[in-house]
Amino acid sequence: QVQLVESGGGLVQAGGSLRLSCAASGRPFDNYAMGWFRQAPGKDREFVATITWRRGNTYYADSVKGRFTISRDNAKNTVYLQMNSLKPEDTAIYYCAANSVGGLIATDSAYNLWGQGTQVTVSS
Repeated sequence: QVQLVESGGGLVQAGGSLRLSCAASGRPFDNYAMGWFRQAPGKDREFVATITWRRGNTYYADSVKGRFTISRDNAKNTVYLQMNSLKPEDTAIYYCAANSVGGLIATDSAYNLWGQGTQVTVSS
């Protein structure tokens, strides 16, 4: 069964840090690109960051650039999102996704595999 499983969400104070993990299984992902998206209550889902599995090239949304870092561990088939200097506006459900095109794409419709999401809440 092909699946993405996120973990690592939680409650943190503003200025704090969290690391999200996304474990991928069920097929080779070498030619894929992985992305993180988030959706806050009452808002559309928005792009956060993406990374190519093979080369590790990355691309970030302006709102998280310099604070968040996306990385991957090929041996563990896991993608991470290190989130530092968190702000209340970062509060959302964070989703991991995979696109078989393999490119650094910020559009969620390009992603054909999604995890179940993990809640991140940042208190002020």
